[in-house]
Amino acid sequence: MPNNPSTVSVWQPWILALRPQSLTASLAPVLIGTVLALSQGISIDWMIAFSVLLSAFFIQTGTNLVNDAFDYKRGADTEDRLGPIRLVQRGLLSSQQVHFLGILSFLLAILVAIPIILKGGGILLFIILLSCLCGYFYTGGSISLAYTGLADFFVVTFFGVVLTGSTYYLQSGIINANVIVAGLQIGLLATVIIAINNLRDHVQDAQAGRRSLPVRFGVTFGRCEITFCSMTPLLLGFYWFAQGYVYAALLPLLTLPIIYKFITGIWKNEPGRIYNSLFGMAALTHLLFGLLISIGFMI
Repeated sequence: MPNNPSTVSVWQPWILALRPQSLTASLAPVLIGTVLALSQGISIDWMIAFSVLLSAFFIQTGTNLVNDAFDYKRGADTEDRLGPIRLVQRGLLSSQQVHFLGILSFLLAILVAIPIILKGGGILLFIILLSCLCGYFYTGGSISLAYTGLADFFVVTFFGVVLTGSTYYLQSGIINANVIVAGLQIGLLATVIIAINNLRDHVQDAQAGRRSLPVRFGVTFGRCEITFCSMTPLLLGFYWFAQGYVYAALLPLLTLPIIYKFITGIWKNEPGRIYNSLFGMAALTHLLFGLLISIGFMI
């Protein structure tokens, strides 16, 4: 990103604010839920699948935007930030602009979810509204998820079990153990991404009053969390063996070299800018795992 805000195009800040490169966190669970239903001979309603994906995208971008606005106000995003530069911090957009865009994104999430609500009923309306509220209070409000150490639980729940399960439920009309296990797998890998982010920023977060898990329990705990959340999805592959989905158990193991590399990296290196590359490896692992397990379900 350019150092001088004046060199940035009019539209670039708004595009960057949406963090399009991070939207695979929503794509992977929707893909898994849809393919799991398809592998069981269920006829897929593709309009519904697209509505789920679009609504998830807007919830995620809304969460990201509100997070940027509130982190800046709380002093968590400063010139000493080790991660990618945030737009409000750089002065490309004001906190009011980013906050407004976040609220708009949540409203759009509800709007595009109308077909989902009509098909899924009150339970889907509740899930969407609750997801939007949790996204807003990820960093918003006096008691936010990120500032109390509950963000990791939100990520593994929403970007795992809830999103994968809702996608599958809308196609099949049921929730079973298969979709819960698949949701846990992809949700744990999504949690790895923010856990690396939290470990990298634990000093700055502590100064800003952001009580993430590494701030509360220490660097070693943060490393153990990342290791657990990275390896457990692979170990859950034994479940798919038992269910007869041999390739769904085997193909995700192809991510093991990348997982080994970033786990080794977090244990060998003190938290700092080097964690940005480890963050990228974790994001790649999440996407690849989602693609590989989906292919495994179809073989």
